[in-house]
Amino acid sequence: MKATPFVEDAIYHAPEVVALRQDLALALRAAAHQGLGEGVCNHFSIALPGDHGLFLLNPRGLMWSEVKADDIVIVDGLGNRIAGRHEVEPTAMFIHAAVHNIAGKHCVLHTHMPYATALTLTEDCGLDTTLSQNAMRFHGRIAMDHEYNGLALAPEEGERIAHAMNGSDIVFLGNHGVVVCGERIDHAYDDLYYLERACQSQVLASSTGRTLKPVNPDLAARVASQMQGERVQSELFFAALRRTLGEPV
Repeated sequence: MKATPFVEDAIYHAPEVVALRQDLALALRAAAHQGLGEGVCNHFSIALPGDHGLFLLNPRGLMWSEVKADDIVIVDGLGNRIAGRHEVEPTAMFIHAAVHNIAGKHCVLHTHMPYATALTLTEDCGLDTTLSQNAMRFHGRIAMDHEYNGLALAPEEGERIAHAMNGSDIVFLGNHGVVVCGERIDHAYDDLYYLERACQSQVLASSTGRTLKPVNPDLAARVASQMQGERVQSELFFAALRRTLGEPV
């Protein structure tokens, strides 16, 4: 769909949307810098403020390391490109639109990051949140979708993933990857980064062949509550990424 002057001027260039485009581009560049990307695949999105039914999405065909704020596109819930100069990758729409619209998530980050994806290949399908301290922050926040149905090339696949979340912030997709959601880009990105770190620790510990030592689930729940109750560290981390990587304008 060709962008109208009204959408282009009133929405795409509105100050709050420019700030969101900059933050989304920063998250993508940070993910590339920290080894969480995969070629030109996978997508980050965030709903626009207000009741527009629109969201920002990284475009098709660009490496995450090269994405700038002006590369981000606006799409509607049907996958129509409303504003922006790049095309949209179909599987992004089928997954992200459903998670936004059905699961009611504001920021949606989907990756095939290595260690989290490795755990989706196991019978358990995901992270044990009673192991490392990093894992405990996710206790009670994770869903597992054990059924892999191939590429998300139809709305039904995204809808199935959204329903499998069942209110959780994070879903491990069997034989596929992960989806991490949040109300803010900085909070969601912080979760994405530390989720991969937690998965890395579990994979490395398992590779020793030695017996793993989980903590009591009540303790894991307490640690999760402590970390969710104070997210300043997430905001400081994102600010540090902005300083070190530069503003993606």
